[in-house]
Amino acid sequence: MPKFKNVEEEHEFWATHSGADYIDELEDITEFVVITPPKRKTTIRLDDAAIERIKAIAERRGMAWQTLMRSWVYERLEEEEKRAG
Repeated sequence: MPKFKNVEEEHEFWATHSGADYIDELEDITEFVVITPPKRKTTIRLDDAAIERIKAIAERRGMAWQTLMRSWVYERLEEEEKRAG
């Protein structure tokens, strides 16, 4: 498999070549690493009742309440971006 000088060169190559042609050159993966974007801590103020309601929903779903809130924020971001076009 060729070495590429940059991403553009690699893109051009794979646009005209098949990975199947290089299957014999591939190596087995011995370690699988998931890379996630870094997260930044933020604070939002909610009343106690809202937090308890969120915790109850999260518990029913078997997840941490902070994870549930984060998923809600991401879902809403997608909805708003779709709406905005």
